[in-house]
Amino acid sequence: MSVSAPPRPQPGAPRRPASEDAGVILGEQPIRRPDTRSPQVMTRRAWWLVALNFLLPGSAQSLAGSRRLARIGLTATLVMWLLVIVGIGITLVSPSLLTSLMTNGFFLLLVQIVLLAYAVLWVVLTIDTLRIVRLVKLRPKARPVVAVVAIAGLVIGGGSVTYAAQQLLAPAREALASIFTNNDPPVPPSNGYYNFLLLGADSGLGRDSMRFDSISVVSVNAETGGVHITGIPRDLAYAPFSEGPMHDAYPDGFEGHYSESCGWGPGINQLMNAVEICSDDDGASLYPDAAAHSSTPAIEATKSAAEGILGIEIPYYVFVDMKGFADIVDALGGVDITVQERLPEGGGPSYEGEPADDWAIGWIEAGPQHMNGDTAQWYARSRYTTSDWDRMRRQRELQQAILAQANPANVLLRFQQVAAAGEDLVQTDIPNGLLSFLVPLAAKAKELPVQTLELTPEGAGIDTDEPTDEEYAGVRALVQQALYPPSPSPTSEG
Repeated sequence: MSVSAPPRPQPGAPRRPASEDAGVILGEQPIRRPDTRSPQVMTRRAWWLVALNFLLPGSAQSLAGSRRLARIGLTATLVMWLLVIVGIGITLVSPSLLTSLMTNGFFLLLVQIVLLAYAVLWVVLTIDTLRIVRLVKLRPKARPVVAVVAIAGLVIGGGSVTYAAQQLLAPAREALASIFTNNDPPVPPSNGYYNFLLLGADSGLGRDSMRFDSISVVSVNAETGGVHITGIPRDLAYAPFSEGPMHDAYPDGFEGHYSESCGWGPGINQLMNAVEICSDDDGASLYPDAAAHSSTPAIEATKSAAEGILGIEIPYYVFVDMKGFADIVDALGGVDITVQERLPEGGGPSYEGEPADDWAIGWIEAGPQHMNGDTAQWYARSRYTTSDWDRMRRQRELQQAILAQANPANVLLRFQQVAAAGEDLVQTDIPNGLLSFLVPLAAKAKELPVQTLELTPEGAGIDTDEPTDEEYAGVRALVQQALYPPSPSPTSEG
């Protein structure tokens, strides 16, 4: 019995489409030209097309629909996969480049537009896939299932792309634009450190002016990422100023210059009132360019005082309003603190000697606590039953706890809330061009313990009410020793 060879195509005869050869997987019926009379064939074909639309958007159109739309879909999908692979490669090879890109507002906007465009294209491709599936030709029970699965695939795939664009990139871009408004060129590290003045203030609680309640200097090693925090008591008196307008106006600090009638005294936390509130020009004569550099005269004056106290250059500040402090803690899911003593919550006694039980609106009990934002805020504020030194210690504990909670996984999980909270409560003059250097250092910092120095009588041997020049010189020596500890000398044998 002889088997005849298949007839060879005649010259000029139309060739079978390649998609028809590829489509014989469905019961010997092609995907592009199926047997529409068979519900079984059409149902199998539908499942293949829906799966292909989810796994490789554009491939369903390549086999059974518009080839022009297929080219657009497949090209966009391949480009997206290529970008993902390039991103992974950059992450592994040059994390600093990735950080530089992800802290660039224009780049984030461009990526957001690309992602949203791809999400829209995925919607178009899914609708077109349902069209070429021809639901009415499927088995009746399969019709709603195929439609639901196709839509579910769109929600999972296209929804993930939309989420990345709208819930991750958009808040990041908006937060960067809102917080980092300084476009000045970055200042290089000073003697190996990036130094930042960290200010906490409370404009609430019925105050008619704002004073800095928490003052510290964060020094970040430009090589290792190691963090050292120096806490400055808010009532530290007669601070010397570094060279500049404040030193010219008050060469001996505030000694002999403070005004009780205007509401400011010799303490460093009074600089807000001294420079702005009690000034006829709001401090513009001292620091006329402050606003242009995303700062204020009071903050610049406090920088000058901190530089004079510690003997280091402090080019930048970060200001946190305690009214919004609770938001960042809640955005991170709370913080874990071990409370050393029972603390009252509330605005304080109405007369001297009033028992805390009479005015407290609540209590923070001693022991391990997982604090929400409101409790953490009172933990940082409470001072009527303890000393200012205890309050400084608690504020430093909270700073370290927030740093611990702000791990990449937690921040990514709660990114929208964290970005919104930061946008509401943080002001800074850190230039956006410095972020590409700081973000990698922050990742290194999480692997190292935070070192602290409190400028208290016990911690630094300084009388905060009447400090002498010798005591300030001692403080500067302590800071130098903390930032540049002596290398251990090698032991000699024999």
